[in-house]
Amino acid sequence: MSYDGVGPRAVMRSVAFLTAGALAVPLLAGCGSDDEGNKPLAAQDIAPAARKQIADGGRLRWAVDSMPQTLNVFQADADAGTTRIAQAVLPTMFRLDANGHPQPDADYLESARVVGTEPKQVVVYRLNQQAVWSDGREIGAADFAAQWRALSGKNSAYWTARNAGYDRIEKIERGANDLEVRVTFARPYADWRSLFSPLYPKDVMGTANAFNDGARRKLAVSAGPFAVQKIDTKTKDVVLGRNPRWWGHSVKLSEIVLHEVPRDKRAAALAEGSVDVADIDPADVPRITSAGARGGSPLQGPAGGRTAARALLSWAVLHGSDDKAADRERRALAAERTSLTTYLRQQQVLRDFQVRKSLEPAYTQLALNGSEGPLADERVRHAVAHALDRKELAEIVLKPLGLPAVPVGSHLAVSGQNAYADNSDALGGHDAAQARDLLADAGWVPGPVKEQKAPKESKEPKESKEPKKGDKAAGGEGHGSQNSAGDGDGTYIVGRNDHVEDGKAPGPSEQERDHKDRQEQRGPGDEGARQLAQDGRHYTNDHLKQGGPPGAYAPKGTAAPRPGAAAGPLAKDGKPLTLRFVVPSGPGSDTLRKVADRVTAMLKKVGVGTEITRVPDESYFRDHIASGQFDLALYSWPASAWPATDARPIYAKPVPAADGSLNVQQNYTRVGTDQVDQLFDQAITTLDEGEQAGLLRKADARIWAAAGSIPLYQRPQLTAVRKNLVNVGAFGFQTPVYEDMGFLKKGAQPSGGGSPKG
Repeated sequence: MSYDGVGPRAVMRSVAFLTAGALAVPLLAGCGSDDEGNKPLAAQDIAPAARKQIADGGRLRWAVDSMPQTLNVFQADADAGTTRIAQAVLPTMFRLDANGHPQPDADYLESARVVGTEPKQVVVYRLNQQAVWSDGREIGAADFAAQWRALSGKNSAYWTARNAGYDRIEKIERGANDLEVRVTFARPYADWRSLFSPLYPKDVMGTANAFNDGARRKLAVSAGPFAVQKIDTKTKDVVLGRNPRWWGHSVKLSEIVLHEVPRDKRAAALAEGSVDVADIDPADVPRITSAGARGGSPLQGPAGGRTAARALLSWAVLHGSDDKAADRERRALAAERTSLTTYLRQQQVLRDFQVRKSLEPAYTQLALNGSEGPLADERVRHAVAHALDRKELAEIVLKPLGLPAVPVGSHLAVSGQNAYADNSDALGGHDAAQARDLLADAGWVPGPVKEQKAPKESKEPKESKEPKKGDKAAGGEGHGSQNSAGDGDGTYIVGRNDHVEDGKAPGPSEQERDHKDRQEQRGPGDEGARQLAQDGRHYTNDHLKQGGPPGAYAPKGTAAPRPGAAAGPLAKDGKPLTLRFVVPSGPGSDTLRKVADRVTAMLKKVGVGTEITRVPDESYFRDHIASGQFDLALYSWPASAWPATDARPIYAKPVPAADGSLNVQQNYTRVGTDQVDQLFDQAITTLDEGEQAGLLRKADARIWAAAGSIPLYQRPQLTAVRKNLVNVGAFGFQTPVYEDMGFLKKGAQPSGGGSPKG
């Protein structure tokens, strides 16, 4: 999982993606056509160039979030840096193309196909006869078998993070010759192409000790275009050098150095010239693009215009201020000039960079915790979904970057992938009136709020928590929110949260105008039957004409509501409808906070209140998402090429564990059904790709209908790269081709010729 810059990719294959949601089965057909996912919304942006245009040699310095804690991608603490290293130094049987479709990697694989399905599924891999490990040994069946045994889940001595797919293998053996590997499955496995990518040598996988510790800080044997040369914890560098035994296309770069640079320090590192490539946040884009376009003129600097220091110094000189004051102002002006000089020098460096942008194969969604509280009621989850204008939320993030602002229509794929279809019609789109109707049907209506104890100041949990005993999957008995929206006098006052300045009543709000339009469409009197439910009875228009039920009035002195005014925040049994909205507070989370603010405003229009809690990045997932301490949350999940495998644990129905707790796997919204589990079971066993895509689309439609999570937008992928670096940047779906990266020859220009593997 990740939330715009934070998250563990390593666990994805075993416990799957992350999102929230459920699975349900009355099999709905997907609403999109078979062709709508054939093209990504945005092309990759890597400055493609033919190999003949690229100079031989050069050192590429690449910013990563942190030094990898392990070089074994199958361990729990593997991260994006681990994956990048593995891509450059290890074999992979299948790599992803620009559309996210798996393609056999010809450097390692001549062919791979299913040769039988009865009585068992059998896959035969025919290896490239040139493929060897860096110690000279041929890649073969012994390596495949060692990896299967380590990841099968049968030996707990191996500290593995995932075993999906490997647990379905019955045996691995040599085929007709040393170049053939024959894999027999005990149970059918549709995503067999996901296996053995990467493939580790048997030296790493052969014993539990070697697996657990042998590849954490070194990889003595590799078989990619690069090899791990050095890991320097002092300089925070991982140095990859050319593999002298590489048999594929010659490697253009001499070295790739992965250098640790925190996200909020990326722009400074680029400006200092200490890195050549860095993924950046949207806030860094204007500075880099303006430097490249105009060279960073003084007017763009932090001291543009007549500054306070200059003004104070001029005043001191003009009015004969004392020498100490004038000296202080002179020092301030000197510091300002130094700052400006530094800024202009950095802008000069940034002129050599450009921002390459695309859409990442990942999407951001709003997660709704259905285990307790108001969101345990499916009607309330549906109301929240209908309150959202997903198109507007996508535009907030993507439009300023010049990227397609199209809401994501699937939980299991993004546009361009085989499994993608827009199934959002299974839930429905933005409809504030329908949201209000659903809330009223669930018993949330305008009315008095009982006096509540003031909520305690939120404190961070001291340690990670597993799901608690007594947690329920969505659909169980819910509990009201403990957050209060009352004023302490026991009665809700209409409009009490609205700000009134100088005694003037505020003008009609957007919520009020929306409510008025809705009343005009429905006709007079239609709202009366649900607006007053303080004593639990159903009130009709006759009750309203007689003056309403007792106790439904605000205290003396409360201004009467204006005609057509919105009902305002809602309550049930004296408790306000307030949802806990957890948002990360780190420097790379500005985008999420903007989206959260807009979501809050949208929910307010339909009477849903929110209590936003900003928490540190390091505890956001561990202490809130995984432990269920939230009602609403924003985070992102990768769009896997293998959704039948990777998405299942996210949407699996939570089940009680032996100790009474709830086993949620990665379904952190705790919303799930047996029916969609069945769809995933079918999808993972069918070897017909078209049939599998249909099953996944039906599952996705059911996930939409359960409203455990609402996909919002595909994440932007923004990479700052030196202008003369080619075949590197915003890769989109495609697996990078490391041997083709390099610096252009003098006078050469990117040709668009692309990579031989692309």
